[in-house]
Formats: sequence, structure tokens, C-alpha cells
Amino acid sequence: MYLRTITSRPRKDGSRVRYLQLAHNEWDPEAGHSVAKVVHSFGREDQVDRAALARLVRSISRMLEPDQQLALHVDGELSFVGSAPLGGAWALDGLWRRLGVDETLRGLLEGRRIEERAERLVFAMVANRALAASSKRACTTWLDGDVVIPGLVGDEIGADPQPLYRAMDWLLKVEADLAEAVYWATADLLNLEVDLLFFDTTSTYFETDTADEPAEGAKVGFRTWGKSKDHRPDLPQVVIGMAVTRSGIPVRVWCWPGNTNDSALIRQAKDDLRAWKLTRVVWVGDRGFTSEQNRRYLQRAGGHYILGEKLRGGTPEADAALSRQGRYHTVADNLQIKEVVIDDATMRDRFVICRNPDAAERDRIVRSQLLDELAGRIADTDKLNADKRTAITAGLPAGLRRFLRTTPAGKLRIDRAAVAAEERLDGKFLLRTSDPSLTAEDVALGYKQLLEVERGWRDMKSTLDLRPVYHRLEDRIRAHVVLCWLALLLIRVAETQVGDTWANMRRELQRLHLGTFHGPAGTVRQRTETTHAQRRILSALNLDEPPRFFEVTPDA
Repeated sequence: MYLRTITSRPRKDGSRVRYLQLAHNEWDPEAGHSVAKVVHSFGREDQVDRAALARLVRSISRMLEPDQQLALHVDGELSFVGSAPLGGAWALDGLWRRLGVDETLRGLLEGRRIEERAERLVFAMVANRALAASSKRACTTWLDGDVVIPGLVGDEIGADPQPLYRAMDWLLKVEADLAEAVYWATADLLNLEVDLLFFDTTSTYFETDTADEPAEGAKVGFRTWGKSKDHRPDLPQVVIGMAVTRSGIPVRVWCWPGNTNDSALIRQAKDDLRAWKLTRVVWVGDRGFTSEQNRRYLQRAGGHYILGEKLRGGTPEADAALSRQGRYHTVADNLQIKEVVIDDATMRDRFVICRNPDAAERDRIVRSQLLDELAGRIADTDKLNADKRTAITAGLPAGLRRFLRTTPAGKLRIDRAAVAAEERLDGKFLLRTSDPSLTAEDVALGYKQLLEVERGWRDMKSTLDLRPVYHRLEDRIRAHVVLCWLALLLIRVAETQVGDTWANMRRELQRLHLGTFHGPAGTVRQRTETTHAQRRILSALNLDEPPRFFEVTPDA
């Protein structure tokens, strides 16, 4: 399809009129050649609406790739060298500066014997996690031609990842001070509510057959075997903790050896945040942190907690709370609650029993299926001898074995008392809090927000590709986790302000390219036109559009 010009026959005064047409060629099998077919006539060339033609060109160009768009605007004397995505890094860098991370990092690194571009290198690695997560070695290639990082020329780094490794080492030395400064900047920007802090842990494994050797004075190495939350107990791992606000903003991350028990970790998190002088804080954690020592520790200096409690085999207080009679009242479509207070004269804790009717029905269906399977496995076992019945019992999965009892005669039967006890727990979860000011509804709904940490872990492991971790040194592993935390912080702030997912924003922003052109006078770098969607995102983030021209370099 093309724009063609045709000329009319001579008029009486000898002049001719030129007309513009949009045409395309079709093959005429009878004539044996292509024939022009007119799609649309624009009228006389001297009367055509050129502004309308320009709008048509812009409309069509939106269907092209960014480099193709740029090539359309190139003067004949210029050659198009190439282009790279600009929009994603521009938005992330704008948030980075609005949160003051750039100034804070440069201030913390001031006076150290480091190169001037250290802050830019750290940002480049953070942007890499959010835009195209890769190893640090692959990151150098990415910086060289696959992205535009404001203030950093990728080809100056080259293929050597050592500058990035050194920047990671510097980052780890100032991590604690950086986390505090970034937190307060984020709190001011988003007007964060800090009354609830959610804490949870996960693990990430390493594709290696051997664990680390213990450092001097340590019992185990950093990468070692432990209880895997990724269902890979065959591989060494590390444990990672994260504290998150009720709106999902990650406050800080921690790293521990792979065999570290969850129970004590929330105490270290509280200690590390003590210097921040936060106002009234209620720590929220799941059942892994509900030891008596943790509960008392979290209450120090006026703090409080909301912790999940085990329904089965829990504390005497939890068992007493579950046995209390009382009516549930509905606080949400799928949540019913009732409150129980246990006061034994030495401590006074409130328990909130929560019941989800939908989950209760799922539990009933699953248990029915388990009982049917168990009945099938023990059918006709009365005819077997004691040794064979013992072997059958030992081979049952734990989920079936808890509903099995053995009669005094050694026969296998379904334990109806165990079934009845399990029915009483269908769809329930139990919460324990020390805060007297929160309503039972606040406690229940606050605990449900613990899902924000789980969402953070999902994004860490998928969107930001926390794993695979290509580092083996403890400090580098810790620094890698800090980079992922900073990336998660930026995308959470973006999602909060724009009201959209980072995946959608990234897809749109990465269509904004910066093109490079070379001509007789030198080199010029010009961006593509911003789309309505890109302008909407930048406006919601309170960021300016990138300048039209980034660089004009005359030839020497």
C-alpha cells in the first residue's frame, strides 16, 4: 500500500491538477502484471488536509515497533543506528529519586574509597531485577545495549561484572542506614500506616550438591540444609525474612543460614527496627512465631502482637479458647468470628476464633475423600495376621493415619472420635493478640492482610527472579537479596500510586524507546512519542516525560 500522485489532463489554460490517492497493487492474471487499485482518494494535492494526513501517519505508526517508528522520522541524511527501551528505567529512576535513595546512598558512601558511579551501578542492578532479571554477568550485556539507564553509559562498563560486584559490597555496608532512610521517605510519600507490621520468612535453594563450610566460630555454613519451603530438602538453602506494612510496602529484609528456626527471627527483626523509633506497632505473624518467648518479647516497650495459633496440639490457653461456647458473628462475606478472653491472673490474652464457611465446606469434602480412601485400604484386613496389619498401618500417609485406630484385638477401624474432633475445626483459624484496643474484627481482618507478605514472596520469586542465585559468598547473597528488596519497594510504590500491576506498567513503559541516529554532523539520540497510556502512568507517578532529545554529539 502506498501514496501515489496522478495528474489531470491539461485544462483550457494549459495547467494541470495533481491528485493524491492511497492505492495498492493487485495481480491481474489476465493481463499478467500488477494493477493499481485505489483504496481512498484524498483530493487535490494543493487542497489536501495535511494535518489530517499527519494524524493518520501517527495513528498507523502506533502499530509499529519503536525502532520502526523512529526510522520513519529520520531525515535522508541520517542513518538509524539502533534503539533501546527507556520508559521502564525512566519511571523506576524517577521513583528512586523521589524516595531520595540516590542522595541517601551517595551520602552514606561519601568518604569511602569508591568510584563516583557507585549509586548508578546499584540502581542499574535494581532496575535489572524489575525489568529483565538476570545474573550480574548477563546484566553487563543488558546495560550495554538493551536498556537506557539515566546517568549511566552501558558501554563504559564493558563485559566485566567486577564493578557491579564491588557496588554490591558497598551496598551491604550501608544496608541498615539505607533501609531506615528509605522507609521514612516512603512513609512520607505514601502517608503509610505503620500501626501493623507483618513479618514472615521464606527460603531459597541453590543448585549445588554441597553445603558451605562453617565460618570460624559458626556451627554451620550459610548455605546449608534446612526445612525447605520450596519443597527442595535435597538442596542447601538460606532463610529470608521480610517485614511489610499493611499496604504491602516492604520495610526491610534479612538473611540467615538455611537451618535457622523461624521462631526466634521475629525478635531480631524487632530489635533491628527499634532504632527507627516507630510509634505504636503491632507485629503480625503466623503460627511459626507464636512461642511464649516471642510473645513476651514483642510486648516490650509497649509493643503488641497478633499471632496465629495452632489448632491442633497447641497451648493449654488455645485449647481452652477453642472449647468456650459462644456465637459467631459475620464481619465479611466469607469470615465469621467470635472472641474469647483468657485471664489467668499472670497474663491476659485475647483469642479470636475465625471461621470461613467456604473453607469449612472444602475441609469437609477433603476429609470425606480421605475417609473413603482409608476405608478402602483397611477393608478385609480382619483376615490378615497382626504383622501384615502393622505393615499396612506403617505404610499409610500421615493424613490417613490420624483417622485410624487399632482395637484391643488388633483390628483396624476408622477413629470416629478423631473424625468428630476434626469436624469441629473445619474452616477455622485461631488468632491471639495482646492489644486491648483492637476490636475482634480488626484483629481478624488485620491478620488476613498477612497475605501481603506472601504476595511479596511471590513477586520476589517470579517477577524479580530472586532465584536462581548465582552467588556463593555470603555477603554477595545478602546483597543480592537487598537488591531484590529495593526492586520490590519501587514496584510496590508504583502499583500503589498508579493502581495497576507492575507487569502491565512494565509492558507499556518498555515500548518507550530511545533511538540513536548518525549523520554527517554527528550523533543524535531521540525518544519515541509517548502514548496516552505512558503519559497516564508517568502522571500518576508525578514524573515528567523524558526529554525529546537526550544527546547531540557533533563529530570531532
